[in-house]
Amino acid sequence: MAHHAAGAPRLIRFNKPYGVLSQFTAQGAWRGLKDFIDLPDVYVAGRLDADSEGLLLLTNDGKLQARIADPRFKMDKTYWVQVEGVPDENALAALRQGVMLKDGMTRPARVRPMASPPDLWGRDPPVRVRKAIPTAWIELVIQEGRNRQVRRMTAAVGFPTLRLIRAAIGPHALDGLAPGMWLDAGV
Repeated sequence: MAHHAAGAPRLIRFNKPYGVLSQFTAQGAWRGLKDFIDLPDVYVAGRLDADSEGLLLLTNDGKLQARIADPRFKMDKTYWVQVEGVPDENALAALRQGVMLKDGMTRPARVRPMASPPDLWGRDPPVRVRKAIPTAWIELVIQEGRNRQVRRMTAAVGFPTLRLIRAAIGPHALDGLAPGMWLDAGV
């Protein structure tokens, strides 16, 4: 690993596996980040649910952390979402316009059907799929980060989320990072 001068701004890209919390300490059945990242003074910027996978950014720079995590900066967050069923044009249009959730309307999202993500790793435990019901992948780009927002959005249009992977935050992407691996992103 490159040596970093104390206080030099640092941004880490981490591919968070399923079942890992966006915090260093474990809790109940969920593992913590300290199983994967042994770095002093870095903090999570923009959390990701334990049952979601993919890109988590960590930084030692408070300003950068705020810019990534604060919804006012409207940073695009790109998700690969495996849903139960195959969303039709109506469902995609609803997501694009914004969906009414219990805590109000979501902002319009960008969404498109996609093939299964390239180089997709297996999930442990695997997703429970029902034989009679097909599944599909969509790419969903939002600028908000409400609690469990993506799952609530797809459920609201009739296509429950089975698997959720965050592929990018702003300009920072997973880019072939294997689950549990991290790299300096450069600031």
